[in-house]
Amino acid sequence: MSERGDIAVIGAGAAGLMAAIAAGREALESGSRFRIIALDGAKSLGAKILVAGGGRCNVTHHQVDERAYAGSSRNSTRNVLGRFDVKRTVAFFNEIGVELRQEDTGKLFPTTDRARTVLDALLTEARRVGVELWHPWRVASVQPFDGGFEIQREVPRATDLSSGPCSGAACNDDRPLVAWRVVIATGGKALPKSGSDGQGYSIAKSLGHTMTARIFPALVPLTTPDGHFLRELSGVSVAAEVIVRDAGGKALVSFTNSVLFTHFGLSGPAILDASRYLADARHADPGASLVLNFTPGLPSADLDRAIVSAKGPGIARWLAESLVFRADVPGHTNRGLPERLSRALCEHAKVDPATPIQSLTRVQRTSIVGAVCALVVPTTGDRGFTHAEVTAGGVPLSELRLDSMESRVSPGAHLCGEICDVDGRIGGFNFQWAWSSGHIAGSAAARSLIAGT
Repeated sequence: MSERGDIAVIGAGAAGLMAAIAAGREALESGSRFRIIALDGAKSLGAKILVAGGGRCNVTHHQVDERAYAGSSRNSTRNVLGRFDVKRTVAFFNEIGVELRQEDTGKLFPTTDRARTVLDALLTEARRVGVELWHPWRVASVQPFDGGFEIQREVPRATDLSSGPCSGAACNDDRPLVAWRVVIATGGKALPKSGSDGQGYSIAKSLGHTMTARIFPALVPLTTPDGHFLRELSGVSVAAEVIVRDAGGKALVSFTNSVLFTHFGLSGPAILDASRYLADARHADPGASLVLNFTPGLPSADLDRAIVSAKGPGIARWLAESLVFRADVPGHTNRGLPERLSRALCEHAKVDPATPIQSLTRVQRTSIVGAVCALVVPTTGDRGFTHAEVTAGGVPLSELRLDSMESRVSPGAHLCGEICDVDGRIGGFNFQWAWSSGHIAGSAAARSLIAGT
């Protein structure tokens, strides 16, 4: 004997909650009585929402377009984003009691500066529109059944239920759930402790979908070799341009933002943004490289001329106190490099940091300019899905109907969020993808039932 529902949403993260809410709103507005059940394997919902933005949750970005995303074609991504854009997202959150404010970075945060505000509002709205939240209820399989789908539960361990019963009268037994429509919003593989461990890929494959050739971490810190001099600067943050180059030296992509030196290598927004592009480039071309420019906006030739005309202090002190360049990065000035960095760069260039600037030879000057403006940093890999903020790869958008996020190979199944082959830059772009794709999927699932199709 099975439990019956109308719409089952698998995954109650950002995309899944939005899908469930959108479905519930459609049902209420039409006067229909649907049973909408959101299933999640976690004991506590919304882990990724709660940790986003340093615990503040950068809900979206003030300006979002397809250029901020990689993966599936930009035309497809634009198609989805345009159906539920930033303006509609901000209005939605205002409706559920979350006022957003824009920071200098363009990120939009709740005025409370608390991610809990966002999660609580989503859960409250889900319940208001009649969504049942079942958790921990981890899905083992989804199969077409009698015009709908049969969803089997993975047999729970005793520890999964130790925190008490989950929501819903039937969610503590092993009966399958049968629903007319299913929304797959399981996430990818990033931050597996939150429950995103790749199970959604198995579900999608069982329904006939394919996956991209590679599924790999994105927005992830990078590791450098043991003993690399930048590791000695752990804790130093600097504005820099991060460039990914092919083996021939051609710049493939660049990002200007903060770079953080760590005990394992490199982190910070610019590094996270560049990480998936470096991984892509290295997969196709092992000779691809990562280059740091610590004077964004100041061409190397201009730096060379500035050094030639300067007088007085040692070169490291001049780099730290007198160098002027353009770095439009919040939290950073456009004057001087951190002292520890300027000394380290001089030593890397094999120049005594105390050398009077007017005493530098041409060879020394060229070496310093190269270290400051085009430092090639060897990387040994990344910190993996455990430390990644998002997953690159997944179900290609070509396998979905973009006006509904409905599967082309398994009608009645809708896919949204990180399981799709779309990943965005840091700064709220991935949340916007979750809100946009989730809203489309949930609304379409409900409308199809309302229409009797």
